[in-house]
Amino acid sequence: MPVRPILRWPDPLLSAPAAPVGEPDAETRALADDLLETMRAAPGVGITGPHVGAMRRIAVLELPGDAAPRVYCDPKVVWASDETARATEGSVSMPGITDEVERPASVRVAYRDLDGAAREEAAEGFRAACLQHEIDQLDRIFWLRRLGRVRRERAVKRWEKVRRGRAATS
Repeated sequence: MPVRPILRWPDPLLSAPAAPVGEPDAETRALADDLLETMRAAPGVGITGPHVGAMRRIAVLELPGDAAPRVYCDPKVVWASDETARATEGSVSMPGITDEVERPASVRVAYRDLDGAAREEAAEGFRAACLQHEIDQLDRIFWLRRLGRVRRERAVKRWEKVRRGRAATS
């Protein structure tokens, strides 16, 4: 279960299509384990295959209060509420940069677990925001695209400053 290198925004793979997992196999389970270890090391609460250059539709979440991490193969939002909520979001591919994003307050997500069983999960609040965020990444939508132009430009400028600071200390 190695920690994999995380791609940094604006790496083009972060906006490339991710292939469906289909029936999970040993390779998929190994990827899920690697994603979990990579996410914990980042640290973060969610990660997808594309974050590490593995172009598969797989996401891992480990939220505060969860009994165990959750793995979602080929997840998709099948219902979203009209009511919206704002949550602070960021990305393991853009560490240190966050902003508020408005999304549906509740969702229902269909996916397969690592045993290949079809599942559906209802979520609200922080879990709903996290699921939508990771599914967006699998759908080639980096979280910055959910911000208005001015806030997106400010976030990019902050990121450029962070990256320059890291380059100066390496």
